[in-house]
Amino acid sequence: MGKRRNRVCGADVHKDLIVATIDSSDGTEIQEQFGTTRSELERFRDWLIANNCEQVAFEATGVYWFPVYDCLSPSIDTIVANPWMVKGLLGDKSDSHDAKRIAGNCLDGKIKRSRVFSNEDRALRMMTRARSGYTKTQTQFRNRVHKYLALCGIKLSSCISDIFGKSGRIILDGLVEGKDADSILDSITSKKIKKKRDIIKAALANGLDDTSRMIVKDNLELLDLLKKKIEKTSLEVLSKFQKSAKDLAIVMSIPGISFRSGSTILAEIGDYRDFQTPEQIAKWCGLVPGLNESAGKKKQCGITKQGSKNLRTMLVEIAQVIAKMRNNKNKLSRYFHRLSARKCYNVAITALARKLITIIYHLLINQELYQENNCTTAASKPVKRDLLYLSKDERLKDGVAAIVDAFYHLKNRYSVGGG
Repeated sequence: MGKRRNRVCGADVHKDLIVATIDSSDGTEIQEQFGTTRSELERFRDWLIANNCEQVAFEATGVYWFPVYDCLSPSIDTIVANPWMVKGLLGDKSDSHDAKRIAGNCLDGKIKRSRVFSNEDRALRMMTRARSGYTKTQTQFRNRVHKYLALCGIKLSSCISDIFGKSGRIILDGLVEGKDADSILDSITSKKIKKKRDIIKAALANGLDDTSRMIVKDNLELLDLLKKKIEKTSLEVLSKFQKSAKDLAIVMSIPGISFRSGSTILAEIGDYRDFQTPEQIAKWCGLVPGLNESAGKKKQCGITKQGSKNLRTMLVEIAQVIAKMRNNKNKLSRYFHRLSARKCYNVAITALARKLITIIYHLLINQELYQENNCTTAASKPVKRDLLYLSKDERLKDGVAAIVDAFYHLKNRYSVGGG
């Protein structure tokens, strides 16, 4: 329990309405309603100051609390609480009751503060999440292309591993333009495609009907637009990491972590110095097992999943990449295969994801690069020329290479570890 206050305010924040209740240690209560426009938030702030409120608390409801916090926090001590931590009893639900309950808990110092990112970290996280949204939408459109090809009896995905690669796009564009299989395959110089010419020609025998051709063409155009959006957003993310380039290089030194996944991890963590131990950050990711106890008997259950969903998802994706590495190329891969021999796949992947976040925390705190005793990290490619004169794709690749290359040369100055 925290320090008891003399006068505090509890607020129930909604999209267009804020119900606020001021509670005092002498039992007096004042309740008022406000809108969520800038002028209304300023009136809310002035009302709190006029009533000598020492503290204001409200739940983190979606994204509606952000402008409220930005307006109030410079003038009054503001607490943003996890709704799960301050939820009320079932059957006693109303805006006024919620505001009064939050005010009472705040008065007794029972509300635990949630982490609130700075404006700069918040902007970075918004960009990485927008990029993830573009990537998910890109996957949806790709699946639609697969669907319409299958409806027309075109078995292209059975012949080519990635139909959206260089050769695959030539074939798709040729199908959309109504070309025959021979003319499409003649325009491809890939030796792998030439070896499969007869198989691919048989797969393209049916062709696209007029309706499918139109829909596939629209999906391909949207995929090209999404690719440009992803590249543009990645360039913005890269520019945001100029000040913390070393942290990005440290995270990317771990096998299986690329620029996209590394930047997402750092954006979701925010200031890693907020955590005192690696167990705390693992718990914040929701990667620790829950514990049920009854009648003195303790039983561990699945992971809590109460932390950052985006960070947990990214860590699991990286763990799956590491698990697919052949010949146990690194310690992390060997750890997974050793654990999967006696545990199910999902348990082993989750354990590897937790191990990853603890390693990342240690490396960031100690400012060390990841390195194993029996391997050497390959040097990155040199930067070609000034990034301003390159295409978006080249600027992104060379920008990442410049960041990583600049800090991989610090291996002789720092004692590397974290395996």
